[in-house]
Amino acid sequence: MRAETRGFRYGLQLGVVGACVGLGVFVLPAGAQSPTPTYSKDVAPILQQKCEMCHRDGAIAPMSLLTYEEVRTYAPLIKDRVSNRKMPPYFVDRSVGLNDFKDDRGLSQEQIETIVSWVDGGTPQGDPADMPPPVSFDNNAEFTLTSAMGREPDLVIPIPEPFLVPGDGPNWWMDFISETGLTEDRYISAYESRPTPEGFPVVHHAISNLFTGDLSDPDWEAGFSEYALGKTGDIFPANSGQLIKAGSKLHWNVHYSANANGEDTYDQTRIAIWLYPRGVEPKYRLQRGGIGSTVSDLDIPPHSEEVRVDGYTPLKENVRIAIFQPHLHNLGSRQCLDVIYPDGRLQTLSCANWDFGWHIAYTYADDVQPLIPKGSVLHLTSWHNNSESNPWAHDPDNWVGWGNRSTDEMAFAHISFYELSDEDYAEAVKERVENEEKSGRIIMDGG
Repeated sequence: MRAETRGFRYGLQLGVVGACVGLGVFVLPAGAQSPTPTYSKDVAPILQQKCEMCHRDGAIAPMSLLTYEEVRTYAPLIKDRVSNRKMPPYFVDRSVGLNDFKDDRGLSQEQIETIVSWVDGGTPQGDPADMPPPVSFDNNAEFTLTSAMGREPDLVIPIPEPFLVPGDGPNWWMDFISETGLTEDRYISAYESRPTPEGFPVVHHAISNLFTGDLSDPDWEAGFSEYALGKTGDIFPANSGQLIKAGSKLHWNVHYSANANGEDTYDQTRIAIWLYPRGVEPKYRLQRGGIGSTVSDLDIPPHSEEVRVDGYTPLKENVRIAIFQPHLHNLGSRQCLDVIYPDGRLQTLSCANWDFGWHIAYTYADDVQPLIPKGSVLHLTSWHNNSESNPWAHDPDNWVGWGNRSTDEMAFAHISFYELSDEDYAEAVKERVENEEKSGRIIMDGG
């Protein structure tokens, strides 16, 4: 096996094998029955970990699931959503590619079976003394990364002033310019974008880009942040960061839609930025880019259930991928990211089913982040469903092509990555091979 591809193959297999570690088969004695799970002892801990962040008063979910009475009311719906992996919203396909992610929101098969058994068993409450302590949540104005970063953000930059979204208006795509106020070059280690609490119902997504100079002739630095339901920000991998230059400005593009209750609503979306200490320059510069199809590729006929679109991105440098984030619109159903190596081999990195209500970023665990040699090609495959079987399909009688509206379509993915020199790439491959051979979790074919 060639050294330049071996590291990635080890990483890929580690993700698959790692997902199986700890699984076992348990056989009950003849005639014995597994006890029915209870809410207090078995179900409440799962909901606290995976559901309550959104399912509480003032958050984005349509109902609260903080108490036994609330959860029991929605028990049949909860069973349906978790057994079909519709909730919690984490749609990566566990049967292919990498399976080891940071901040994995999905339920394990064991957790799903616990909830289903509880519902089927009559939703017993159990002993209230078995309840775990309640979880304390910050309000929706707080940045969720503050705890993970261990400190408040260094900068909080809002759009210039509150924007009024009329309750009876159409979709709006608004451009704003914000000053960063930086007087020296600094490196970013994390960011998080969020609407203001009252703005949550009307902000579909908010994208920002850094530039210097005048907008009539900007010097664009790089793609930067994105907010969308299910995606707020990133903590950059160790020893990587993004440069933000002195005098930088933020160009915002915010997609607003009218409040479902018909009320006029104000929003002032903002971004929190955590910086490296002054004078610290991380070794790698993280980049965020789009890969996939172009405008001319999208041709989705009426009443078509499975339209496939392929996009190809050649790599001129060695790269290490940290994040895969699919991006489709209403008609999207699935997206897969593959790598085609210089010798022609193809390997699947990740596949994810698509639900337009959520824009999930899948952040690879450090020890399985794809290591890809230059000369490879990233291959992105997207599928669309423009038929009555898709509840998001606005009008299956109509043809759909590329466009910014939610009823138009797109077919690309955001990836976060950084480039590696040949020496750093070889060292990363060597380190991965050594670590995984020591773990004994992978058996290679010796190719």
